[in-house]
Amino acid sequence: MSVSDSVKVRMPAEWERHDATWIAWPHHEPDWPGKIGPIPWVYAEIVRALAPYERVEILCHNDDVRDDARAALTLHDVNPAHYRLHLQPSDRVWLRDSGPTGVHRDDGSVALVHWGFNAWAKYDNFALDAHVPEAVQRITSLDRIEARRDDNGERLILEGGGIETDGLGTMLVTEEWLLSDVQVRNPGYTRERYEAAFAKYLGISHTIWLGDRCVGDDTHGHVDDIARFVAPGAVVLAHEEDPADENHARSLDNLHRLQRAHDARGQALRVITLPYPRPVIMDGTRLPASYANFYIANGVVIVPTFNDANDRHALNILAQAFPQHRIVGIHAVDLVWGLGTLHCLSQQQPAARRAAPGTA
Repeated sequence: MSVSDSVKVRMPAEWERHDATWIAWPHHEPDWPGKIGPIPWVYAEIVRALAPYERVEILCHNDDVRDDARAALTLHDVNPAHYRLHLQPSDRVWLRDSGPTGVHRDDGSVALVHWGFNAWAKYDNFALDAHVPEAVQRITSLDRIEARRDDNGERLILEGGGIETDGLGTMLVTEEWLLSDVQVRNPGYTRERYEAAFAKYLGISHTIWLGDRCVGDDTHGHVDDIARFVAPGAVVLAHEEDPADENHARSLDNLHRLQRAHDARGQALRVITLPYPRPVIMDGTRLPASYANFYIANGVVIVPTFNDANDRHALNILAQAFPQHRIVGIHAVDLVWGLGTLHCLSQQQPAARRAAPGTA
């Protein structure tokens, strides 16, 4: 289905109520070359942290992957009533990007926005991932909205890791992700055309454009490694204070942009800085290790940690930002070798609602 001008939609903030969290069980060894062994156990720990708070829906590539997932979750003592395993082939596990984006329609019901997916314009094997939104629709029976580029019938290429909202009409994105010459998702698309698409498919009335990604980001500019809303009018920004670090200049630029910005209500933003951990290097490659890649569930926030002195500092900052949530650190030194962590691998399914937007 498509969005008509008479049907209003709104992308809720991540802290609003969920029906479930969606993940896909790891199976693609090249995503963690030489190191996939511990990754299923990290996933089991993620499900163990989420399951007491909301149902976890898990896509499994084949029968063997499903059996491995069940065995790992059983060993981690996860209550099987709190998760479901679904057979669905996939290329990779980054459901934030391949999965659909949940929105509220004006009657409070939930629909799934189906973006086009081309593996970040970097990899050839994405045919299975491109069908993940249809699988989520089949399992949930929710309506699916096809996001299109104007009238030419092609899907609009976007990934969920590149969009961040306060649920009240404000969006954070980066120029590098959508406007750079290196990564063109939608040829001919301008800033104005993207903002029109955000308004149509997500109910966004004001977009704040940040600059560059963090070092090591394989997506060429996703915002979920650098800046996240934690409440209406409040943003946490990953900020590197060391001038010698590559992240310093780019995070300082984003700090200045946020300090000058206002939200859709016309109000200035409160900017809270998060540290970066010390650089995480694997095989000579700096990885996108960032505490900003946390995931907000119904009563818990799971946060990637990196065996670093700043782990505790970051957890404390987020505990102050989410006083009604439990804050749980998840060891991500192995996980980030896949060039993503907790927010990248998860996608929330909003709960239907009729209450005023912006309340958790």
